[in-house]
Amino acid sequence: MKEFTTPDFLKDAADLISADGFATSNIWYHGTASGLVEAIKTSGLKGSGDAELLQRQMKTLGTIGHEASDQQDPLFVTQSKELAYFWANQKAHTRTLYMQQEETPVVFKLELPEELNKLVITDAGGAALLMEPGNIYLLWLKELYKELGQQMPELNPLKCDRMDYLNKLGLAYVAGDVDPQYLTLLQSH
Repeated sequence: MKEFTTPDFLKDAADLISADGFATSNIWYHGTASGLVEAIKTSGLKGSGDAELLQRQMKTLGTIGHEASDQQDPLFVTQSKELAYFWANQKAHTRTLYMQQEETPVVFKLELPEELNKLVITDAGGAALLMEPGNIYLLWLKELYKELGQQMPELNPLKCDRMDYLNKLGLAYVAGDVDPQYLTLLQSH
């Protein structure tokens, strides 16, 4: 199942995971693609911030007669560098396909002040992942739990606690933008 290998400098799940899931604090991570680094360093992180990709996707959908909505996604974050790297791989792959240029996964660390940290919300949209047979994130996460000597809990999306999406699956979002001063691009030394 392993589609990629997480670089050692991003491996932190072993330090965060317990039988209760992943620990949280005011430190969060956002995985994205290398083509967005300069814009993020300049303007910060914004929900639906990849305007270039969104425009290409809308154009593609328009060519097949699909009327796409201009929906705004929130700014997705997680409490683990390792989990953020999974999503960074997804974003880099998508941008590589649409932008026709090779992009690599990158992870930003968000050190949020208290007023911004209060805007981090568990992503109950994770219920859709639980209902999708063979969801790649859940398969990968289950392997990660196993590697770390834990068992990923079986969650029923119709009955589980809303906080399980954050604590057990590492899914959250910030209900606001994050300015560049709170961001650090993580790199190996």
